[in-house]
Parts: sequence; C-alpha cells; structure tokens
Amino acid sequence: MNDLFSLAGQTIVVTGCSRGIGLGIATSLAKAGADIVGLSASLPEDGGACGATVRAAGRSFRGYRCDLSRREATRATVARILAETPRIDALIANAGTIRRKPAAEHPEAWWDEVLEVNLSSQFLISQAVGGRMLTQGRGKIVFTASLLSFQGGINVPGYAASKGGVAQLTKALANEWAGKGVNVNAIAPGYIATDNTQALRDDPERSQAILGRIPAGRWGSADDLGGAAVFLCSRASDYVNGVVLPVDGGWMGR
Repeated sequence: MNDLFSLAGQTIVVTGCSRGIGLGIATSLAKAGADIVGLSASLPEDGGACGATVRAAGRSFRGYRCDLSRREATRATVARILAETPRIDALIANAGTIRRKPAAEHPEAWWDEVLEVNLSSQFLISQAVGGRMLTQGRGKIVFTASLLSFQGGINVPGYAASKGGVAQLTKALANEWAGKGVNVNAIAPGYIATDNTQALRDDPERSQAILGRIPAGRWGSADDLGGAAVFLCSRASDYVNGVVLPVDGGWMGR
C-alpha cells in the first residue's frame, strides 16, 4: 500500500519553490523519494532553503532562476529545463504573486503582472512540460489554485481572476490529456501563513474574521499542502483528473 504513494526515482519540477507553499511541497515530495528541479524568481544559486531541505532528505536538487513576469525568459528557462532533464514525472505549477488594491484603483501594470505570473506563465510551462509527458505516455501536473478559484476575494481582482483561470485551465488540460496518461489536477490552499497572507494576518479584524470561519481553528502551514501534493503526484491518484482539491481546514465546507 505504501508503494502507491512512493515517489522513489521520480523527477519533479516545482515552480515557486524558494519559500512558502512551494518550499513546503518540494520538501514533502523529496521526503517521499523524488528528486527536485526547482524554478523561482528569487532562487539562490545553491537552491537556498529548498535545495538544503531536498538534499537533507537524501535527494538531488537542481535550480533555475527566472522572472516569470517576462514571457521570453519563461520560454527560455523552460526550454533549458527540458534540455537538461531527460525525464520529468510530475510538475508542480505553483509560482504566483499577489497585488492588493481596490478594483477601481488597481493599476493596469499590476493586473498584467499578476495574470502573466499566475496564469500565462503556468500555461506556457505546463504546455511545454505536458508535451514531454505526452511523448512519455505518462505524467502528473498539479497546479496551485486558491480559495479565490471559487470566491471573489476583496481588493485582489487580478489574483482572483488568475486563480479562477487556473481552475479552468486544470479542467481544460485534464479533458485533453487524461486519456493519454497525463493527470492534471490542482490544489486550492486555504488561508496559509505565508508572505502572501501577511497583510491579512497583520490586520486584527480580518485575521479574526478568517479564523472564525475555519473549522480547524488555525491558519494553515506550507507543510499542510505536502500530503495532497504527494498523493496527486503518486500512483494513488492515477484515476483522478480535473480535480481542484481544497486544503483549507474546512473553509469551503462552512
């Protein structure tokens, strides 16, 4: 039974792995036996915290630094990863950013940046890596969606639009690729204690309101996403396609 969840011998690409959710997921995947190829805008040459935790788990790490708001840089970096990685078993398309300002005041440049990083670059990466998986006849793609794939949020119009798009992209790719051996799913994290939610946690009223709705009674941690990621990258999820899985302490069930 444990072999169903083993990632031994696999090579998994994780975007946005330098901190937060991506770091937590990469660590869990390495502990399950996977070697990690990391991509992040702020990744140090040695892989920083991600490289260290992956190597501490006894797995190999290779890192790439890329600003995903620059489309040509995204294309070039993904091409390099494909050229230097003979087989890719899974992709965690996690990289993202957020900009907070009311819609009426939201700068167009912020909108463009958030949509490029959170949606367009994720499509380009999954298109390229997914093409390799189709040739292999097998692979797993896991996007990081959001509670705002289901809800509208407040003061984050670009982020909400991008994460709604990620949920629909997950289903669209699953419809095309499920019958060809490539599983495409997404994880929708709840309110996780990361840089992206620092402003909310620093606001006593918003923080109290959020915690009051979470049945688990706490903010999530990046490590809470690891189990779902391991499941969706493993053989245990071979008949799971097009799912946007909330990992939210019960928020969506409230």
